[in-house]
Amino acid sequence: MPPFFDAQGSGAWDPEEQHSGTTLEQPLPQQIAAGFAGKVAVVTGGATGLGRCIAMEFARLRCRVAFCFVDMPGRDVTEQALLTETACTAMGGEVYAARCDVRDRHSVDQFFADVLQRYGTVHYLVNNAGIAKDGALWRMTDSAWREVLDTNVTGAFNCLRAVAPVMRKQRYGKVVSVSAHQAGRPGFGVANYAASKAALEGLTRAAAVELGPSNVNVNAVAPGFIRTERMTMLPAEIIERAQKHSVLGRVAEPEDVAHVITFLCSDEARHVTGQTLVVDGGLSLE
Repeated sequence: MPPFFDAQGSGAWDPEEQHSGTTLEQPLPQQIAAGFAGKVAVVTGGATGLGRCIAMEFARLRCRVAFCFVDMPGRDVTEQALLTETACTAMGGEVYAARCDVRDRHSVDQFFADVLQRYGTVHYLVNNAGIAKDGALWRMTDSAWREVLDTNVTGAFNCLRAVAPVMRKQRYGKVVSVSAHQAGRPGFGVANYAASKAALEGLTRAAAVELGPSNVNVNAVAPGFIRTERMTMLPAEIIERAQKHSVLGRVAEPEDVAHVITFLCSDEARHVTGQTLVVDGGLSLE
């Protein structure tokens, strides 16, 4: 009779040997202490919007937080980064902020080297950095296509590649990437953005397969519309439509998404990997 696998997936189980006194193989004991306190969380694009809320949530949970940001035309991101750093520090946590273009492998490697020098390790990585450059695909420029794909997909890959050796060595890690509901339900003018987020979800599943044997969980969240600075740049009719089509009748607050991300990083979600959790208020149900 072929062997079965026990319910916890810990090893082969032969029903003919169940009374033989054979001890089932158990997973290797986790050497990392439970809980969030003292652990190191890295958030890309953490100076503004959803990224700021994620960084602050980790700080509230008593993590040591590192986040990166880039300067953007027409926005004083450096000042916003200082505000985020101050807010995290006020919660009693250690925080490190630095410029880092996630599209640039050298910049990413240097950022993580600095984080490791400061904190010694990384327990959580949130790939939040992302951009959108909308437009009809027949009018979309080469640069608009490349910049969105390079930031949203290659940027996440660069960060995953940088942190994977650390997490594999310590046999512990949680990675959460921020996708979007447009990955599965794109609207008009988001060909580059939808393609990038769909690719990000594929990367999430592939990374979960490769890193799972090292006790590293890799997941994604797919928010709908979130009440951040970027939403203020959208036409009012788009926001009204989003509220109307959400079965909850509202758009998300940043905290709604940040709480799901920290849940995926928690001990309670240790058996969840390779998944995309949709956090869109039921928008995708319409």
